[in-house]
Parts: sequence; structure tokens; C-alpha cells
Amino acid sequence: MVSEHASPLAALGGVDAGGQNVHVAALATALARRGVEVTVHTRRDDPELPRYVRHGAGVRIDHVPAGPACYVPKDELLPYMDGFAAELHRQWRCRRPDIVHAHFWMSGLAALRAARPLGVPVVLTMHALGVVKRRHQGRKDTSPPARIPLERRLVADVDQLVATCTDEVFELVRMGAPRRRISVVPCGVDLSLFTTEGPASPTEGPASPTKGPAFPTRGRADRVRLLSVGRLVERKGVGNVISSLPLLPRAELVVAGGPDPAGIDSDAEVGRLRRLAAELGVADRVRFLGRVDHDALPALYREADIVTCVPWYEPFGIVPLEAMACGVPVVASAVGGLVDTVVDGMTGLHVPPRCPERIAEALAELIDDPGWRLELGAQGARRARSLFSWDRVAALTLASYERLAARGPARLSAPDLPAGV
Repeated sequence: MVSEHASPLAALGGVDAGGQNVHVAALATALARRGVEVTVHTRRDDPELPRYVRHGAGVRIDHVPAGPACYVPKDELLPYMDGFAAELHRQWRCRRPDIVHAHFWMSGLAALRAARPLGVPVVLTMHALGVVKRRHQGRKDTSPPARIPLERRLVADVDQLVATCTDEVFELVRMGAPRRRISVVPCGVDLSLFTTEGPASPTEGPASPTKGPAFPTRGRADRVRLLSVGRLVERKGVGNVISSLPLLPRAELVVAGGPDPAGIDSDAEVGRLRRLAAELGVADRVRFLGRVDHDALPALYREADIVTCVPWYEPFGIVPLEAMACGVPVVASAVGGLVDTVVDGMTGLHVPPRCPERIAEALAELIDDPGWRLELGAQGARRARSLFSWDRVAALTLASYERLAARGPARLSAPDLPAGV
């Protein structure tokens, strides 16, 4: 596997550390349980990292030297992909893999350059598409200018595309990907960690430097707790949830994700959201926890009455799956993968993105009907268990690999992709 910016070992919740990190780590582990030997190649972003790290039985992490050994925002990594590809090619020439599975477009770029001359088939999961990002973010999109044309050439040239939702299939076909080369495999959720059983919140106490802050108790017993989990970037829609709170006097919002707890007060996005809450007169009903340890999330979900996940766009979205597995209903934007995972009226409610009034309407329906909340939560837990285990995702992914391997060796030619961009 190639995951140039999203290491399976990264702390989650930062600007560039989220669902892809979880996906790569969990998929690699689940494939290893099925007897697959997996190496995950990711860029070294810390000089203290060892070159190779074991990540459970059957999984090895390779920290590839490519560019400076420090954090570089993912949108600035493209100039280092030639070096990344050269190092991959050197390794694979000595020890040829059966399949290369790249995650994200820059990983696909490096993987094709390294694997195609060796005849190794390349599978690509995009995780996000430049055309979709540009459509929703416009001038706020910080992607390299070459991203969209490079993605169009990539999706036409890789041997297999694994889309994470049906909406992505339509986008890929519009970009020129042959439909016969696209399979749909969803993301998964760790059903041994995210369950309906267990404590609703840890015992309160002082903040921990490794586990984050103690979870807050409810402001008032009659309040309904809303929860938002994920990276703190504007497109995730936390501001839209805050803007809905003036219409929901019984609701409070807890926001998990973003900076380390010690850095909350200096974080620019937290500052923007706090100012918005203050302007709307709801600052006393919004609390920011900062980054929360992944193992502590189930208790935080179970403490919530409703999970909000209302991004402007979302290639898949693991947070709704985690909430559903914990038996909590989800109010989700009707975008991307959220249309597939959250069933409107059955496991949660769909709302248009960037529409606080409609978010408030959906939340008000659930706030006023505790019985319905419980029913939606129970159905969500059943759906998560039946469709989204990582073992099932690994089986579907492995089936894609086997179909690809049955076609024979990949084309032994250099990919039609410019070097040195």
C-alpha cells in the first residue's frame, strides 16, 4: 500500500490526519488477518522515525525518505513525489509485490511511476477528488493547480479503481475512468471498539497530556447533547451546526478534534468558531475538547444524544459509521458517502450541506422525540454490524485484487504522467 501523507501511525484529528489514516491502518490489519503480507509506504515526516515499523502481525510500515523529514501540508507534497516514486521503484525492483494499492491521488502518481515499468498492477482508492473539492471550495481550495488534470490521467491509466461510495463512481466515470475498472468497496468501522455496550463517559478528572481533556458533564440535565467529531477545517461544517443552535434552545454541542487540548486557545479555526458562537449568543452551549484519543471515542459517542456530521462534501465519512456502531442517530449532509451509510429516516436524517436552518429542523425533530432517537440508533447499530465490519471490507478488497490478478500482468510501459511537476 502507498499512502504518502496519511500514515497508519499518525495521531488523528489534525488538519491532514483523519479518515484515510484509519482506513489504511484498519484495511492493512484486516488483510493481514486473511494471510496477506502488507507493507504500507508512507512519507517520513520526522527524523526520529525508524525506517521500518511493525504494525501488528503481517503489517510493516515503511517510512520513505522523500523531501524534508518534517511535517509538510499535503497540498505541498507534489514536488517530492518523484523522489518518493524512485525509492518505491528501487525497493520493488528487488522485491516485487503482487499488487500495489495506492491511497489518494499523489500516492497513485508515485505508485504508477514505480510499478508500471515492473508490470505490477496498481489499484487506486482516491479518498477525495479534486473536481469535487474545487466545486465546493472554489477559491479556498489549496490543492496544486496540476491536481485535476493529473487525476483525470490517473483514473484512466490505473489498472483498478476502488470507489468508497456510489456517488464517487459517477464522478470517476465523468472524469474518464472506464466503468469496468471500478469496484465499490465501502470504508469500515472497528466493531470491537465501537459498540453500544460500555461506559457513556469516562470518570471526570484533570486533563491528560496523552488522552486529552476529561469529557465535560452536561451543562444542564434537560439539555440534549450534540456531538461533532473530526478534523477542524471549515468544510466539515461545524460552523453550520453552531449557526443552528439559536433555533435549538435545549441543545448543547461538544466538538472533538483539531489541536491538542493544550493548544485549543491558539488554534485559528477554534477561534473562528468561538467568535461565531459568541456572536450568535450560544457560546455557553458550545465546548471544544481538542484532539481525543481514538480509543476514548466510543465513550464520547455513547454520551451523545445525536451525532452531527454535516460537511460541505465528503468522499466517505467514517464518523457516522462509528456513531451508528455505538447506537447513536446521525444527522448528516446528503453528500458523497454519507448518502450510502446513513439511511434517511432509518439510521438518521439527511440535510442539505451549508444550511443551518435545515440542520436545525432535523435536529429539532430528534430532540422532541427521544423514542425515535433510540429506534434510529438501534437500527444504525444493526446496519453497521451487518455491512461495515473491516473483515467484510477486507474480503471485498481482496476479491478486487484477485479479479485484477486474474487478468494477467499489468502493461509494461511507463505511465502517461508528466514527471517533475
